[in-house]
Amino acid sequence: MTNPKYEIVDYKESWPQEFAQIAGKLREGLGDLALRIDHIGSTAVPGLAAKDVIDIQITVIALNQDVVNAMAKMGYSLSEGNLGDHIPPGQDEHPQHWKKMYFHPPAGQRRTHTHVRVEGKANQRYPLLFRDYLRAHPKTAQAYARLKRMLAEYLSEPAMYPDVKDPAVDLIYLAAEEWAVPTGWQPAESDL
Repeated sequence: MTNPKYEIVDYKESWPQEFAQIAGKLREGLGDLALRIDHIGSTAVPGLAAKDVIDIQITVIALNQDVVNAMAKMGYSLSEGNLGDHIPPGQDEHPQHWKKMYFHPPAGQRRTHTHVRVEGKANQRYPLLFRDYLRAHPKTAQAYARLKRMLAEYLSEPAMYPDVKDPAVDLIYLAAEEWAVPTGWQPAESDL
């Protein structure tokens, strides 16, 4: 069985609205369990080419059965194999800082990557800082888009796409960490 290739498409103006529609349903279904719901990843950066998949981060107090039950009620299914994030160089390597839940979307919903992470953990901060850095640095975003397009086109094993992309993302993230200090960066208010 061959792995499908990743397709990187030009930025779509509809992505923020699609996120808002899905996030509204998540907000309704999760209530106070969700401290914040954010549009993350490449589709959250205006002008950035990306896979046509809406990345969503739900921030919670704890990864627990209440979250799983609420997501299941909305038709989401928990992935048993995606329980932690890649750890960038120089970061605290304690697994507790990188645990997450990952959910597959309900039948009939557009494709999403829905990550649930704990407030204040390193992996909850990472995608928000990464997104905001790319929003503030469009040339870096365009270089990143070019890398993603080349990986999607030339990588002989598409299943390796995330493993090859992660070190490049780390380079951007490390620059973002340096940028965060003089700018006093803090995550903006939740998208929803």
